[in-house]
Amino acid sequence: MGWVKKTVALAGLLLLSAATWLWLTLLSPWLYSPPDEVQTVEQRTHQLFVYGTLRYPLIRWLVAGSLGNPEPAVLPGYQRHDLDVAPQPGSHVEGLKLTVTPEALRRLDRYERLGVRYERVKKRLADGSDVWVYVRLPETSYHLLKPSPAKYIALIP
Repeated sequence: MGWVKKTVALAGLLLLSAATWLWLTLLSPWLYSPPDEVQTVEQRTHQLFVYGTLRYPLIRWLVAGSLGNPEPAVLPGYQRHDLDVAPQPGSHVEGLKLTVTPEALRRLDRYERLGVRYERVKKRLADGSDVWVYVRLPETSYHLLKPSPAKYIALIP
């Protein structure tokens, strides 16, 4: 019987920890303040192309407060590198085109750490529509970082 109480307590602690982390990351006034040069959000609906974690409905709902009416979409001339996209002629990135409100776009900007980790830029999809796309800032972009020489050292004698 004692193990049941411990298991329930542990599950409750894990759930509380997850909820706290989500609140701090997505909604709290701490941990992120946009830089002064971050663009303001126009008061109209916006089209947004997502290619990473925001493809998942639960993440979109938690972050933006809505699903954004997702439609399959393709970003031509780019290649995906982990959580980033980079220009690559002849390639394409598959993702979703979302329609979001100004408030949802502000929440998405916060999630993507606009001005700190990503910038929001206009791109044209294969269907001809213009959308916002989050692209990593050059100083935080994975595909621009040079691999460490230690990556190539064998540890086998």
